[in-house]
Amino acid sequence: MTDRDDRSPLAVVTGANTGLGLATADGLLRRKYRVIVAARNPEKGHAAVDALRNDSPGADVRFEPLDLDSLDSVRDFAARLRASEAALDGLINNAGIMALPGRELTRDGFERQLGVNYLGHFLLTSLLLPPLLAAPAPRVVQLSSLAHRGGHIDFDDLHGEHRYNPWRAYRQSKLAMLLFSQALQRHSTDNDWGLTSLAAHPGLSRTALFDHGVKSRALVGRLFRVLMPFITQTATEGARPTLHAAIADDVRPGDYIGPAGIAETRGAPGRAHIADVGRDRAVAERLWQVSCESTGARWLEA
Repeated sequence: MTDRDDRSPLAVVTGANTGLGLATADGLLRRKYRVIVAARNPEKGHAAVDALRNDSPGADVRFEPLDLDSLDSVRDFAARLRASEAALDGLINNAGIMALPGRELTRDGFERQLGVNYLGHFLLTSLLLPPLLAAPAPRVVQLSSLAHRGGHIDFDDLHGEHRYNPWRAYRQSKLAMLLFSQALQRHSTDNDWGLTSLAAHPGLSRTALFDHGVKSRALVGRLFRVLMPFITQTATEGARPTLHAAIADDVRPGDYIGPAGIAETRGAPGRAHIADVGRDRAVAERLWQVSCESTGARWLEA
């Protein structure tokens, strides 16, 4: 993987205070990117910045508060970035939550997994489109999951009001991220934005998010704890597909990158399998319109 030009590019990584996001930020800094750690908790965000600077002395990294649970926080973050930065080379929509045992709502009334994992990122991307398009070769990377394969966008019960299941909601949110990446690339192509939209997944990576998801399923959780050393990889290894999508020269617009090992659970980055549900253009465009209506997102359409 190589940087795309000689300048010092800037990337925003959401949820970069821990796990995959922190590993992604570290990887970008080692490739001479400037990085904004965008996270909800200031204490953890500043601690992450300190750790990153210790690992990469002289690194240009800073923390900015961003709570994807609140559309107002998303708008405030985007306004600050547009005021301080002329161009944004990379947006890594990494932050997420998994398998909340009971139905919770964001401050704007969305089912929380869909709201944090997807809708907040949808609005954020729309608001950061101007600085992205001011960069010479901008990229946006959405974090999806192997779980997208079992997902379904339930337009009749998008926020789980009538039937909530922790894993059903998680799968829907990760499918939404993959559909978003595909739709964003089509809109970029149709409107000559010059933006490259991609998605990535980490396989099975040992992070706090993964541990929480395992613990939420008692019987499966016990089995996973026994098998974990043999079927999972570290957060640093799990971040490799995201880094590949963000900066590698061999990616194509609309690519989905994941581990190329057995069943895409771990291994070196490669092109990942997109299930049929992740290729449905009609669903993707309907979701785009519903998301615009829900968040107030506006795009620079021709």
